[in-house]
Amino acid sequence: MTTRGTLPDQYVDANEAPPGVDLAPHRVAGPRRWWDWVLAADPGLGQLQTGWRTLVAMVTALTVGYAMAEALGIPDMIGMMVAGMMGLMSAFAVAENTWDRLARAILWMPFPYTAALWLCATLNGERVPQMVLMVAALAVTFLLARFGAIPLVTGMMLFNGMMVGMLAGIPVALVGKAFAVALVSAAAVLVTRLILCYPMPREDLLRTQRAFVVEARRVADAAVDAVDPDADQERAVRRMSRSLRRLNITTVTIDGRLAQPEVAADPAAAELLHRHLFDAELALRGIGQAVQELTGLPVPEQLREALAVGLVLARDTPIREAEGLQPAAAHIQERAEAILADPAAPADDVEAAVLARRVGHLLDSLARALHNWLTLGATAVAGKAEVPFKPTVALENNRLPGSAGPTRRVLASGTESGWRRAIPYIRVPAHAAVAAAIVVPISDAIDPHRFYWGLVGVMITLFGTNTTHERLRKFGHRMVGTVIGAVLGILLVHLIGRDHVYWTLAVIVAGLTFGAWGMARAYACWVVGLVVALCQLYAMSTPESGMDHLLGERLLDNGLGVLVATACAALIFPLARRTVVQEAERGYVDALAQVVAQVEQRWTRPDTPVRLRGAARAVDAALLQVQAVAKPLVRMPVGVSGPAAEHRVALLTSATGHARALASAADIDVDLPPRLVERARLVTATVTASLKELDRFFATGEPEGTYRRVSPLLRELRTELAPAGSGPRARRLHSALRELDALDETLAAYAEQAGLPVATGNGAAQRPVSPMQRRARAVMAAWGEPRPAPQEQDRPVAQAAAPQPKQQGPVPAQRREPAPAGRARITGRVQCAEHPEGCPAWITVISARGKRLAKSAVTQGSYKVDALPAGTHTLVISASQHTPRAELVTVDDPLGAVRHDIRLAG
Repeated sequence: MTTRGTLPDQYVDANEAPPGVDLAPHRVAGPRRWWDWVLAADPGLGQLQTGWRTLVAMVTALTVGYAMAEALGIPDMIGMMVAGMMGLMSAFAVAENTWDRLARAILWMPFPYTAALWLCATLNGERVPQMVLMVAALAVTFLLARFGAIPLVTGMMLFNGMMVGMLAGIPVALVGKAFAVALVSAAAVLVTRLILCYPMPREDLLRTQRAFVVEARRVADAAVDAVDPDADQERAVRRMSRSLRRLNITTVTIDGRLAQPEVAADPAAAELLHRHLFDAELALRGIGQAVQELTGLPVPEQLREALAVGLVLARDTPIREAEGLQPAAAHIQERAEAILADPAAPADDVEAAVLARRVGHLLDSLARALHNWLTLGATAVAGKAEVPFKPTVALENNRLPGSAGPTRRVLASGTESGWRRAIPYIRVPAHAAVAAAIVVPISDAIDPHRFYWGLVGVMITLFGTNTTHERLRKFGHRMVGTVIGAVLGILLVHLIGRDHVYWTLAVIVAGLTFGAWGMARAYACWVVGLVVALCQLYAMSTPESGMDHLLGERLLDNGLGVLVATACAALIFPLARRTVVQEAERGYVDALAQVVAQVEQRWTRPDTPVRLRGAARAVDAALLQVQAVAKPLVRMPVGVSGPAAEHRVALLTSATGHARALASAADIDVDLPPRLVERARLVTATVTASLKELDRFFATGEPEGTYRRVSPLLRELRTELAPAGSGPRARRLHSALRELDALDETLAAYAEQAGLPVATGNGAAQRPVSPMQRRARAVMAAWGEPRPAPQEQDRPVAQAAAPQPKQQGPVPAQRREPAPAGRARITGRVQCAEHPEGCPAWITVISARGKRLAKSAVTQGSYKVDALPAGTHTLVISASQHTPRAELVTVDDPLGAVRHDIRLAG
């Protein structure tokens, strides 16, 4: 039981940071704020920045366009259309993170745009040549997209210039004035973006780190609910799993941002940040795994209370004082050791104590990782990382890479000689040209004035998609978003009318801003905002009775363009989905081979600089690519024969967890005799050779070799290491060998599932009897998340080798009697020397059974907690300016009131 004056007093010294320590910026390490959920939903605020950029650019461009039209004596609509395109494309197509590149891209846009306007005007309404030029401009846009940001902007502005030229019918005499409008509006957009949207990649990195902190607190909060005996534990475990997935995406994104040269000026500090966040994520994953297993066990009440208090402290402790978690971790370990020392303890209690002790160890590891991260400014100066940071994750448009990488590799591997070298460059332009040539006549027959809607469908289909699944998914989003946007847009037209120009412009800007903000989350959001804006434009020239027909035509033309472009992409220089999936899995196998190779270097050549955690993070990125391309176009029911891609992805997910744990545990200095060094080298060389066989199998499609298990070699090595000492390094080495064994087991099941023979211990190749057997073995091997490698404080090897339960998903909580309802009250004041008027804080009450009974805010220095049963409870006081502390309060009268004042240390 947490007693007053023991656990809290150990936290007091944690508040005293050593002089000169450069802690993390306040935006990362500060107390919880109400807008943290925004950072968690949008790490780095990339989506919000896109929406803000669009708002600033569109307001500026439309205002300047209207003013320039009045000054130059041209129609207001032409001025606003020309300038509005500058604002819209600068917001979407120009997202540079340095001011000079931003200026070059935005100021260049008027030149190709005006050239296209002039070319369209010189044709003097000749529709067929104009249509041919629009098709050519669309193909050129996709051709130029492979050569960088400025060529991409050039192609897009050429296409947009042709489209606006045909739509507005700008004569040659007004092209010069249109160029002046475009140039002035582009300059104005640049100025406002530099003032209101100045690129700050370093700040984006700090916001992403803050998102990591928020998700870590969510994991701890869900873990508190999971150990609560009367809570919905299944729901809590699902919530914790979602938070862990988001946490992983956030940490991979941080590695991607560190790869940007404008962010990580000091490679040594970037490497340290990468290591500490890797270790913190690994500890949180281990806590989540242990708590999930505890939900299926009858945990002793005192142990459950210690766990609940420790997890609440982990959630509420200011991250600047992360070292203060260590006493709470030690308290959990003490409770667990007391049960383990009792020879009469039931088996379930012993199992729960082992898991609880592991939670304590991982809390301690988490505290050290967070403290090292937040004191990075001091530690980076005192001792540089052994190796500088090297990029392992490359962001694409500030987002994690998806299917583009495997698709590019497939194209590059099959086009290395002769004329086929041009295929990677002409493939998508050919798709666009052929699809546009088919769509334009059909769209022109439907509505000659708006045939370009079909071209828009072609363009949006081929931009940012690489597989048929992605294109058809975009088709669904386009259709649904158009319907919803049309309904909302027409309602707004009826609401504000057709004569209120300023309200109409406000709705247009708001719609585009909303769409830009939601595009990264769901493409349908962008379509909704776009169609709402277009409805306001169409209402200016279309009778009310014709709006439904007009929007129906748009839906038809867009859908036609999407489907024709999808068909062309599937028929012209086609890429089989299975080939792309195999290339993604091949890239994953290569990343995993790098981890094993660096483990070998770490153990056999200690002086060689390696980046084990970086190699493991590359495995994370490779897994994201596999998940992006392995989604089936149509999900088949269980039992239907097929490639079983989902089973292989599940196995790779399990292997990724083992790779993370292996990278952390194996990153130690070992001093093995030459005989054991050779045995370790034989183990890693065997795994590497098996991974090469997998790579060759994916490349050729023929199982020329076998996957050879290393379990017998690992057993021999661990047997010879057993007489060695039981120090921290020895335990870490044994943990690394266990993770390597688990990784080998998972990869063997994966190889078997893929169709590669697996050699047993005696060297005989064993093939699966049937596809059903392969699937069954794959599911069994992927069952449960791997445990992270124990750190220096982990349990002895003999106890760690005891069999541990594996679970897939949460285990239903046992039936328990409901907690007795109470009507008692605890009141009091929370005071400290620094805040005599009252210290802002939260009070969390935990029962002796570990149940979270209530939570109350401290208002003006006072708090009140109602509806408490009689008994001895633990009060956890969480203040933003102080380290949390835990105190005991006894409630004797179930209907009475207890006063308990709290004095916080400075």
